[in-house]
Amino acid sequence: MGSLALFLILFFSVFLITLISAADMIYFKSYCFDNGNFNANSTYGTNLNLLFSQLSTTADFNYGFYNLSVGRSPDRVNAIGLCRGDQKEDVCRSCLNDTISKLKQQCPKYKEAIGWSEFCTLHYSSQQLFGSMEAEPESISYNITNASDGDGFNRELKPLLTNLSSRAAAGGPLFKYAADNTTGPSFPSAIYALVQCTSDLSQRDCSYCLTLAMGKIDVCYGKIGCKVLQPSCNLRYETRPFFAAVEVIPQLPVSLPSPPEGNGNGNRSNKTRTIIIVIVASVVSILSLVLCIWICLKFRKQREIVATAEGDEMIEAESLQYDLATIRAATNNFCDENKLGQGGFGAVYKGKLPKGQEVAVKRLSGASGQGDLEFKNEVLLVAKLQHRNLVRLLGFCSEGDERLLMYEFVPNTSLNHFIFDPIKRAQLDWEICYKIIKGVARGLLYLHQDSRLRIIHRDLKASNVLLDEDMNPKIADFGMARLTVRDETQGKTSRIVGTYGYMAPEYAMHGQFSIKSDTFSFGVLLLEIISGQKNSCFQNGENIEDLLSYAWKNWKEGTGLNLLDRTLRYGSTAEMMRCIHIGLLCVQENVAHRPNMASVVLMLSGNLINLPMPSKPAFFVHSTIASNMPSSFGYNPWEQNSKRSEEQSVSLSNIDVSITELYPR
Repeated sequence: MGSLALFLILFFSVFLITLISAADMIYFKSYCFDNGNFNANSTYGTNLNLLFSQLSTTADFNYGFYNLSVGRSPDRVNAIGLCRGDQKEDVCRSCLNDTISKLKQQCPKYKEAIGWSEFCTLHYSSQQLFGSMEAEPESISYNITNASDGDGFNRELKPLLTNLSSRAAAGGPLFKYAADNTTGPSFPSAIYALVQCTSDLSQRDCSYCLTLAMGKIDVCYGKIGCKVLQPSCNLRYETRPFFAAVEVIPQLPVSLPSPPEGNGNGNRSNKTRTIIIVIVASVVSILSLVLCIWICLKFRKQREIVATAEGDEMIEAESLQYDLATIRAATNNFCDENKLGQGGFGAVYKGKLPKGQEVAVKRLSGASGQGDLEFKNEVLLVAKLQHRNLVRLLGFCSEGDERLLMYEFVPNTSLNHFIFDPIKRAQLDWEICYKIIKGVARGLLYLHQDSRLRIIHRDLKASNVLLDEDMNPKIADFGMARLTVRDETQGKTSRIVGTYGYMAPEYAMHGQFSIKSDTFSFGVLLLEIISGQKNSCFQNGENIEDLLSYAWKNWKEGTGLNLLDRTLRYGSTAEMMRCIHIGLLCVQENVAHRPNMASVVLMLSGNLINLPMPSKPAFFVHSTIASNMPSSFGYNPWEQNSKRSEEQSVSLSNIDVSITELYPR
């Protein structure tokens, strides 16, 4: 009887392990990017199929990391593949082939897609991927079983993940993977975890990517298993072993020979070894000398140093600096035919660089009283930001009286030219509007949480959201933005700038700005997108009402559909009503009740999260803060002078007083 019981225990143990392994093998998540499609018979499609073929058949197994490119721009396809660090080549190739097959089915015509399987990740795009750290989109999943002691579990988990992240980031250029387990007094059962980065990342970028991933496990709090998958790195933990032991990958594969046993050839071997050591030492010394000379020459070159308003925060920007002659040639000497817009900050011109790249050049006006401050501030901020939903700074110029900022050219102008124009508004169906809403939310989340510096925008509005050729939103205009200490979420200033109607009341009246004041602005923008009307003059038949008041009243009465613009009538009513609900949560008067942007992004991602009941939105009298101050100095090239009176940015203090704001240490 005892033998039978032992046999049954062993049988069910093997059966359970088999089931778990099978579940791991079939795990798959995909994300299809909304940045362009291709036709099956196009050059891009041909290049993509060729890349898939090379990846599955001819690519070398370089510790499970693949970097391939096929074709020429604009039809060039780039791909990065990464296999889990504990898997052998046969499992790796099988996983990649299966991922390719599933991506063909789930993202058949998308120019960019990513697939996460249990043992591998595959990301392809028309954009350059190698060496670029990408922390989103992400896929987060967790085991529904709760740990017996959630707090104790978390106390043991965090040090384990921190240690693994450090080990993986320091893994060298070939292999950035670490896995281990831990037990401790807070949670005596074993916790198993692994982390991994793509091999093309620097140690700093790998560490940063994993730090972002660790920040996202809060949604898994108290669960015995969680998986966070990002394009450039991933982590996973369980209370069961799920990874295999891995031999340490040598980062310097060349080693010196050991001397043979015995005395016959010992002296000869020792002499040979000594010669090799001398040669290696000499080579290292020469290379070190050359490196030192190169560093000295590099630092002797003329560098452009840009400072913030206080002058204590500096950034080396020589790689972004262009000479004035180049920019003059690109814009045909700033001719009127190339002018895209004119504002209080100056004019913006369309240009074309020698290699054919189209750009938008912002020429700051010499008459701007705060031009120098805003110019330095924006260069400092935007040069450090890299996100698909933020406008990208390509370069700058500062020669004599000329101060120029050069951005990527965004052909579809700004969002306000679509949502407030009765003709162009017809181009915005609900699918496009929903994509814009989610994109702006992701851009703000990056500024608040995922960028290396916490940034509060302070002037989010429809005219500061640009649309690319695929109607993807890009947040622009960082002339008003403020840095805060990484762990700080709020600050106070006596110099209040922004656009009335979008400013949170605590900021407009008391100068208190925070990530929640950006949330308020987002809520106003969301309601404008849905209604198709400005926040300060909502047209309801013959009556003109405040947009927030009208939205609140109809939501309370169950008639939220009255808020919808007629062009959106054929979209998902459930998604629209959910967005109105989220918008009202964002514009609540009580700052503490407003969600942060991480919660907003999660709310917009699906219907699995129950939304709390909003309280009454904030209201304040617009006339008390209206002024004739010009709009911000940020990138807003398509807002013409005729529009300035409709939407004014304001400064509530014209007196020179001290400014108390938070900057990074």
